[in-house]
Amino acid sequence: MSDLPNCPACASEFSYDDGLQYVCPECGHEWSKVAEEEGAKDTSGVRDANGNMLADGDSVTVIKDLKVKGSSLVVKVGTKVKSIRLVDGDHDIDCKIDGIGPMKLKSEFVKKA
Repeated sequence: MSDLPNCPACASEFSYDDGLQYVCPECGHEWSKVAEEEGAKDTSGVRDANGNMLADGDSVTVIKDLKVKGSSLVVKVGTKVKSIRLVDGDHDIDCKIDGIGPMKLKSEFVKKA
């Protein structure tokens, strides 16, 4: 049995190695070996807007004005959020913001402080 990955486009098991990329003979799809290897290295974890890994207890800074749903409040750019907690789901971060209260944030709108 071959240890080459199946084609991501058609799931064919007949992919082959062609130098710096893999090729599927059935659908003609080509994909990079480098991207495949990087994806295999670290698929778990939550990353901030700059690609840094986040962990429970980290401090982050908001990089975009965020409207608070159901309220007229806004979390301003540069707001520092201390001791975050990572969770599964649509929003990656549970936190408490001073003056606003408990919130859920998406990791794409914060950077590690």
